[in-house]
Amino acid sequence: MTDLTIRLTKQHSDDFSLSVNLDLPNQGVTALFGRSGSGKTTLLRCIAGLERSENSDISLNGERWQSTTNWLPAHKRPIGYVFQEASLFPHLTAKGNLDFAIKRADAKRTIIDYADVIALMGLQPLLAKYPNQLSGGERQRIAIARALLIQPKLLLMDEPLSALDDSLKQDILPYLEALCHRVQIPILYISHSIDEVIRLADHLVILENGKVIEQGATQVVLGQSPTALAQGQDTSVLISGTVIEQNDEWGLSTLHFDHHQMMVKQGREKIGDMVRLRVQSRDVSISLSHADNSSILNRLPVLIDELIKDPQDSSTMIVRMLAGNTPILANITALSAQRLNLHQGQAVIAQIKSAAVLR
Repeated sequence: MTDLTIRLTKQHSDDFSLSVNLDLPNQGVTALFGRSGSGKTTLLRCIAGLERSENSDISLNGERWQSTTNWLPAHKRPIGYVFQEASLFPHLTAKGNLDFAIKRADAKRTIIDYADVIALMGLQPLLAKYPNQLSGGERQRIAIARALLIQPKLLLMDEPLSALDDSLKQDILPYLEALCHRVQIPILYISHSIDEVIRLADHLVILENGKVIEQGATQVVLGQSPTALAQGQDTSVLISGTVIEQNDEWGLSTLHFDHHQMMVKQGREKIGDMVRLRVQSRDVSISLSHADNSSILNRLPVLIDELIKDPQDSSTMIVRMLAGNTPILANITALSAQRLNLHQGQAVIAQIKSAAVLR
């Protein structure tokens, strides 16, 4: 069901304009992905009513927020907004910041209650502290909780982890994952990190120069072309599977997806959990036979769906393969593709190192 409708045009400067036409899911996480200057933040600010656009039509579940003849001010839009910086009130404790949001909340609706927010974001030990006593990750968790306690119909998140170092990002990502599974409202999440997109996003919109160049389910978009590579990052795919076995002796978990199995380094998951993994094309090799004398644990029978010339390097190719309905990409030399005589429809073995799979 696509109930978040966004159609707008905005002349941002003499050499940049935003022109977007989107119908997005009314729950789950939609990532807005692209280079700096592609229009991501401008789009979010227009949706929030913080910037006006010349021609616009924005509505959620039939409730129109703006059109060419109608404009709902930002403070009347049922939106929670999380910025790159936490922007907490410095004179209030963490609890005081949350209480401020509760006073502004729509009393007629409850997407999440106070106790659930505290538990979900792990805030109980932080409530009596002031912002200057908190780490950057802790401040951002308070900011996210504050945005939720407004009881919004839409949550906007503008690169909420960009101000954090890598260790703090890894600390806060599990909280964001829990949040995304818990709240039943649409979340628009800006990022230029493919790791965050794969961890969090159900739907992906890629912007370039103010225009949408690709959109759809995250797994489909990342697997249909070298999208991430074109954005200056390693081409990657998303593999989503269920944990069916754990080997504590070797520290490995076995995932089941599309009638295939895959072994990865064990994390916090338990048997029965769904796990989303990032597999980079540079960590996938191709074999014509299912050889057993290899150190690579994951050797998946796949069909070649497409061979694509690497737009960044004429000496390499992207090979798109299908493991059931799950796309897998391999970045190999054009010489290897020729020597193996690779072609569309060919049955081959995709080899993926367990140690190389990312979360």
